[in-house]
This record gives sequence, C-alpha cells and structure tokens, in this order.
Amino acid sequence: MTKPYPRLVLAGLRGGSGKTTLSLGLTAAWRGAGRRVVPFKKGPDYIDAGWLAFAAGHPCFNLDPFLMGWPQVSRSFLSRADSGSLAVIEGNRGLFDGMDAEGSYSTAELAKLLSAPVVLVLDCTKATRSMAALVMGCQRFDESVHLAGVVLNRLAGARHERVVRASIERYCGVPVLGALPKLRSDLAERHMGLVPTHEVLEAAAALSFAAGYAREHLDLGALLALAEAAPPLGGEPLARERRTLAVPPRVGVIRDAAFWFYYPENLEALEEAGAQLIFLDALKDAALPKLDALYIGGGFPEAHAAALAENGGFRAGLLAAIEGGLPVYAECGGLMYLGQALHVNGGVYPMVGALPVSFTLSAKPEGHGYTVLEAEEANPFYPRGTLLHGHEFRYSRVQGWEAGRLPLAFRVERGHGFEGRRDGLVYKSVLASYTHIHALGVPGWAQAVVDRAAEFREAAGRQAAV
Repeated sequence: MTKPYPRLVLAGLRGGSGKTTLSLGLTAAWRGAGRRVVPFKKGPDYIDAGWLAFAAGHPCFNLDPFLMGWPQVSRSFLSRADSGSLAVIEGNRGLFDGMDAEGSYSTAELAKLLSAPVVLVLDCTKATRSMAALVMGCQRFDESVHLAGVVLNRLAGARHERVVRASIERYCGVPVLGALPKLRSDLAERHMGLVPTHEVLEAAAALSFAAGYAREHLDLGALLALAEAAPPLGGEPLARERRTLAVPPRVGVIRDAAFWFYYPENLEALEEAGAQLIFLDALKDAALPKLDALYIGGGFPEAHAAALAENGGFRAGLLAAIEGGLPVYAECGGLMYLGQALHVNGGVYPMVGALPVSFTLSAKPEGHGYTVLEAEEANPFYPRGTLLHGHEFRYSRVQGWEAGRLPLAFRVERGHGFEGRRDGLVYKSVLASYTHIHALGVPGWAQAVVDRAAEFREAAGRQAAV
C-alpha cells in the first residue's frame, strides 16, 4: 500500500552553494508556521544533521547509500518520515556528484529512489544567463531526475535577479522559487562546515535569522505545494523489534560538547538490542558510574583538550574500568581520548592513557571520505572476515605510538585508517578506530556491543560472588 510522504530534496551544484542555509531556513520557517518537519541529511555528515535537528525540533536522520545500502535507505526513510509531516532532505556536494564517473551514491540517485522533487540552489555570483545553461544541463544530463524548481542565491541586486530569473524561466521552464541576496552568513563555519550548535552561543538567534530570511525571500507556498505533490510511496519500513533482557546491560555513551558524533540510529540500535543507555559527560562528570560497556563517538576533543585533561577523576575511573575488562567501542575522537596525550597549539594534554599512542592536529585533513575495512584480527566486536563500510573525516594524526605493541584489527581497503593500511587498535576489551560506522549498514554491531556488555556484567557478578 502506498502512502503520501510530502518531501523535497534540496541540492546544489557543488559544496558551499548555500543549500544548508536554505534547508535550515526552510525547516525553521515551516516549523514556525506550525508544520511538523522531519529532516534528513544525505551523506555521513554529523554537523549539518545536528543543525537540521535543532531547526526542526526533531532528530535528523542520515540517508547514506554507501554506508547503509539502497534498501536500508528506502526503509529508513519510510520508517522516519510521516505522511502528515514535511520531509526536508538536504543533499551533499553537487547534485550528480558520486563516488565515480557514473555518479554512484549521488544526491540525484537518492532523489530518484525516493521519487522526490529536487529544488536546486544556484550560486549566482558574477553570472546571469549562464545560470540557465547550467540548469538546462542538469535537466538534460539525467531526465529521470525531477528538477522541480530553483532558488537563486547570492544575488547582487534587483537587476541581477531579474536577468537570472527571466533566463531560467524562458529557456528551462523551471520555476524560480526564491531569490536570496548576497550577505554575510550568520551561521559560523569551521573546517568541517557548520560548527555544532552547542558551540554557537547565539544558535537560536542564528536560526531565527535563517527562518526570517526564508520567509522574506522564498516562495514558501509554492515549495509546500511542490512537497505535497510528491507521489505516494510504497515499500517496507524497517523491522523494529526490541530485545527484552531480564537485566538490561548498562551501556554508557559519552555525549557532551567534546563527543557528540552519534547517529540517532546507532543509539536506537543499542536500545533495540536490549541496552539501557547511560549518557555521560567527560568534561563535567566527577567519576565514571558503574557500566557494563561504553561507546565513545567522535567530535572535537581538540577543542576541549584542557577541560578533558583537567577532569582527572573521570579519566582515572575509565582507565581502571578498561584495565578491569570493560568493553569499549570508540570512534575517531573516542580513539584520541583513549590515547596517552593530545598535542594542541603547543600544549600537551593527558588523556585516558589506555592506548600507547598520542595525537596531534594537522592543518589539512589526514583522512577524508568513505572507508572499507576488513576485520582480520581478533577483536571484541566483529568476527574475522567482517567487511565494514564507514567514513572518516579528521585533522588529527598519530604523533607517536609503540608500533607492534597492540594489534590493529582491520585491514584498510579504502581510506587512510590509523596508519594507512591498518585501523582498529585492540586492547583487552577495547576496539578503537578512526572509522565511523552506521548501525543500519552494520546490523551485527549493536548486538555485539550488548552481548559483550552482558558477558562483562555476568563475569563481574560471578567474581563478586566468590
């Protein structure tokens, strides 16, 4: 049975074209008008997704066919979107940009999978009639993509807008659904794009500005009509079942200003596998509570290195728990936190000290893009032979480590990993990797974390009974 899912894909011709500001403004404006908006982000990005969630007052879900596979992308969308809501799907990079010349995993392919109308955001800087040629090229490049409208961005003035608008409407027959003047963005940027909302003191004011900007310069009625005219969709949603355990293992999740790169689906998967999630703050919590396992995601530990170092009680408690066999799964920033030290701006800040490695920061990315790993060595969470699709985006690099002291579980088929060919440091019940994974693409991950947690709890119980 098919159901209506009002939806729009907002795309650009390249990264930095303005689609994130448009997505945030549109989401905030529709929410302010009383509509329920469910946001989605194409690709693996955490930061844009965080802002979209903030704008919508609703979790943002990533739709990444490389990480998840096309069937899971479709099922995830059908499970998260609601027929009474508006789904705003922000694309990534250029509309047709994928992993190869065929455009594999591109925003265009996602739009086709979801039969979603595409609104193209055009950076019109120092161009007029040529913008029509670009739009026409997109129309003809893949006619199965429903290019339903365009929004003009970074216009220099009224005359600039008139010429671009008239050219596109005359030669392309595509409606212009908004015209945004050139201005200095109120949304601060860093090397990974937008900074996280909790690092922007005036995040609410920035979103209020974006919403007002959208109301003033976008045809919200036409965009709404376009979303509601999207054809109904059929298909199977995700199979959502929760495993019930007599005593749910306590799985800690460090979620604070330093570590906050978590897909909502990963946390849901842990709960569905039977875990009780305990959220922790490595910056402020005085001690580590009693846990059966720990998950540390990525983030910006380098921006909070001093505060992490100063919280010695938490670090000491975590080190003692690791030495006692606590299962720990760590990604990127979590890997850095478990090391000996973090070198930042001439300072050296002690970290947990469980892994014999220290880290520093580079001026350019040390690892950037999708990864493919194969588990070759014994580790707490993946059987040998497991193939993982993940991603990495980091400026950190290894400052020094005792090579050979600990095994690296993964062979890197794609990406950079810990040292080019290997990734995934293993120590006792710890697995720490530069790669981020998505639970929908690694269905055994959450089950493995919860199983290790249950085993640890049972072993601790037996030991206490002796």
